[in-house]
Amino acid sequence: MADLRRTRLVLAAPDAFKGTAAASEIAAAVAIAARDAGWACDECPLADGGEGFADVVSAAADGAGRWIETTVTGPLGRPVVARWYLAPGQAVIESATASGLPLAGGSAGNDPVGATSRGTGELIAAAVAAGARRILIGVGGSATTDGGLGAVEAIDESGGLADTEVVVACDVETLFVDAADVFGPQKGASAAQIVVLRRRLEALAARYRVERGVDVSSLTRAGAAGGLAGGLAVLGARLVPGFDVVADAVSLVERIGRADLVVTGEGRLDASSWSGKVVGGVRTRARSAGVPLLVVAGTVGAGGPQSGLEVVDLTDRFGPAPAMADPAACVREVVREALEHRPLDKPSSGENVGR
Repeated sequence: MADLRRTRLVLAAPDAFKGTAAASEIAAAVAIAARDAGWACDECPLADGGEGFADVVSAAADGAGRWIETTVTGPLGRPVVARWYLAPGQAVIESATASGLPLAGGSAGNDPVGATSRGTGELIAAAVAAGARRILIGVGGSATTDGGLGAVEAIDESGGLADTEVVVACDVETLFVDAADVFGPQKGASAAQIVVLRRRLEALAARYRVERGVDVSSLTRAGAAGGLAGGLAVLGARLVPGFDVVADAVSLVERIGRADLVVTGEGRLDASSWSGKVVGGVRTRARSAGVPLLVVAGTVGAGGPQSGLEVVDLTDRFGPAPAMADPAACVREVVREALEHRPLDKPSSGENVGR
């Protein structure tokens, strides 16, 4: 008798494994594993406002736009070439391409007090000049803690935003002044420099309040990208959860509903993963849809494991060197094994128990 069972579908919905593999590479690895195990795969790489945001959102445009390269001011004042996406009526920008920490040589090469967000403002100005009526900007991974002053000045000098809508995709809810303490260390700031940065942000919040009539000090997410989000809010930008922007752009809820299993993951799974990040957002939506979830992480830290959630730690499974050198290969092996041993019937609960 012919086997009338349908081919099961896995949704590959990972974040980037920061510094080691793009979200698209991890999704492709899941697709290879699915093929080997006799499953179909829907590749849906994701982002939350940080690394890969522009790539993911632009991919959802189905080729309706084009990539543009613009020379702007880098975080340490040197010219850099930043890539951004322009579709009819809408631009998609990642601030990291203009003001990112890697452009400054990482935390060791950065000037945490002097780093400027001016290049991001120049990109926004370029998008306005190109006719964008709406700009989506992901603000993760910056080198700056200038409260967005550099970006604000660049936009003002270009003539402002006119009636362009700016939506800032944030992956944190940090307050404006708190950006110094929260992000300063990862940008290379010493304890003394963090004190300087905090006082500067306090003064800048007061200046914005007096000169612009906007109080960023209590605005949720205003501290994202060292206060860049707050600076853009002063100009009228809306600050929103970055993952929500991406999820809407790629029709994530609908795609989860068609799947028999969702696979997500990131480079480091810890307590922060459950608030505003890709893994937490995917988990919530998979649970609501009653679709089981597998989380694959490069490494698992404090607060990463959750009751009733199936998690695989690649470092624990393969060792630190393989997990860092080729996480996609590790993901392929783990997912193939998981799919080959997956029960035929779709569980009614939103999560699996076990490891």
